[in-house]
Amino acid sequence: MPLEITAIYAALLGLMLLVLKFRVIGARRRLSVDVLDGGERDVTRRMRVHGNFAEHVPMALILMAVVEINGAEAWNVHALGAVLLISRVLHAHGLETTPGKSFGRAAGVIGTTAVIVSAALLALRQVIDLG
Repeated sequence: MPLEITAIYAALLGLMLLVLKFRVIGARRRLSVDVLDGGERDVTRRMRVHGNFAEHVPMALILMAVVEINGAEAWNVHALGAVLLISRVLHAHGLETTPGKSFGRAAGVIGTTAVIVSAALLALRQVIDLG
């Protein structure tokens, strides 16, 4: 069974990862920072947006793939993917534009966590039902 639904979200999120990467590179060039953050808050913030994405999205996509391959209904997988994509956009925007707390950052954390928890529980339920 091909992972067509997960593939859509993996592709979109992969492109988003590249956008975040190039935003870090752009800030480094603009501020003449070669390594780490050079003490520049803008570079630090962009690095954290990129790093946070890289820390959380892979597990969410792995879990989406697991539930899809184990026969989850298409709407379930699309719901997980849509919430993940929207959450990551909100998180990136919120963290990059506001140094402290923001709606986007909070919504992104909650949405991403909800996707990981929901997909993990669904995967466990699928295994129990299959066994």
